[in-house]
Formats: sequence, structure tokens, C-alpha cells
Amino acid sequence: MATVIDGKAVAQTIRSEITDEVRLLSEKYGKVPGLAVVIVGNRQDSESYVRTKRKACADLGIKNFDIDLPEQISEAEVIKHVHQLNADPNVHGILVQLPLPKHINEEKVLTEISLEKDVDGFHPLNIGKLAMKGRDPLFVPCTPKACLELLSRSGVSIKGKRAVVVGRSNIVGLPVSLLLLKADATVTIAHSHTSQPEDIIREADIVIAAARQAKMIKGSWIKPGAAVIDVGTNSVDDPTRKAGYRLVGDVDFEEASKVAGWITPVPGGVGPMTVTMLLKNTLESAKRSIEQN
Repeated sequence: MATVIDGKAVAQTIRSEITDEVRLLSEKYGKVPGLAVVIVGNRQDSESYVRTKRKACADLGIKNFDIDLPEQISEAEVIKHVHQLNADPNVHGILVQLPLPKHINEEKVLTEISLEKDVDGFHPLNIGKLAMKGRDPLFVPCTPKACLELLSRSGVSIKGKRAVVVGRSNIVGLPVSLLLLKADATVTIAHSHTSQPEDIIREADIVIAAARQAKMIKGSWIKPGAAVIDVGTNSVDDPTRKAGYRLVGDVDFEEASKVAGWITPVPGGVGPMTVTMLLKNTLESAKRSIEQN
């Protein structure tokens, strides 16, 4: 049976490390990291994510700046708020919760976030540097960073290994494949137009599943002893649950856990780590800013 990688436990360890560093910054400089979370409108899923982020900030001693904007606000007004946060020295990270209402151009808004405060890691210059050999971005996107952190803290070596990333989204698939390349893995990306993806996945020492298809990857697709990081979060009907559904990953956990060497569960794997990496990016930004000034 595979070693199940407990994302909650790893996240808790990292949060303790962040709390210690925040306290040291406060004692030495009288300043703490600040994270601004901008939310437009009142989508329930977005509000839930934002509450989680704000609570995490409070738990770790990070100052939270709440920017709650109405659904009908103009794109220009949202950008004005972003510019104000860019200019505020107490704000070290800016997060605009997606999706934005349809009348607002997400790309335009995200590009206005200062490169030095882009704790989500999606600014074109950060992604560009991630793609270039010998260059390092100021920030790495949170979910890809979480995947690599889980491998590292589980003792899985990446150098020289064959890695397959399933999915090519800008949020996970593309950046995580670039991170694996930087860590000296040989990387293949499988996507919706890949023929016979199972043949490619069977060769992988490391599988990062980010396809958004429930239980797509079967146990028979996994190389014995491989490390499997499942980013997928899919709801499937389950009348035995109070909510009427349950969450599953892109990997058939029951089958794959009998073959893999390491595997993350869903929920409780990558999910708890993603917000933690956002907080870690905010801490790194604050250290850079406070120690330079």
C-alpha cells in the first residue's frame, strides 16, 4: 500500500514555521506581513474561499486587508483599488479572488497587480521567469508550489525522474510542469488531445493529476512505486452523504493506493497546502520589502 501524504499535517507544520517567522519580523522591525484579498460580488464559493484565507491570516499573525466590492462595480474602479493597494507599504500581497463578474476583464485586472505583490504568482513576468532557465520568479503559483513542497517533504526525489503532468491549465498544469523541469525532472504533459494517455502515465515516476475529471486515472495506469499528487477536486453524487455528494480526485484513490509508493488523498491532500503556500508567498514578500527598507 502507498504512503498516504497527509496535506493537512504538512500544512500545519509549515504554518507553524510561518508563525515563528512572522513573530521574529514583528519583534525585529515592528512590522508584520499584510495580505489584501479583493472580492467582487457575492458568489458563495468565492466567499467561502475568502473566509478561509482571512481566517488563516488571523491564525498566523498576518494582517488582513478586506476589500469587498459590489457586483456592479466598474472595471476601472476595481483597477483603482488595486493601484491603491500597490501603493500601500503595509500590503505585501494582493489577491484578487476569481472568477470576476463577466463585465470585468480578469487578465487586465491581474496584470495591474504590482509584480512585487503578486503572491498568486500569475503575473506574466513571474510566469515568464519561471519558464526561463537560470531565472527565478518573485513568486511561484500556490497550487504548483504546494505539489512540489509535498513531494519534497515526503522525501520523494525529483532529479532525473520521469514526471507526467495531466492537464495544461495556466493555474496548475503549465506552471507545475515548469517547476518540475527546474527541479531536473524529465517532463511530459498529457492533455485532452493526448492519445492513449494511460501508456504515457504508466512510465511516470511522478504523476501530477490536474485534469478535473473524476477518477480518470485508474490504478492500472500507475507505475508501481510512483508518487501521485492528485490536484483534482470533483463532486460526485453520493446519497449516503448529508450534502448528497462527496469530493473525489482525478485519480481512483482506492485502486491507485494499492500500486503507488506515495499518494495524496482528496480531500486532505493538496487543498490544505494551497492556502498555506499563499501565506508563505506573503511572508516572503514581506521579508523582501521590510528587510530592504
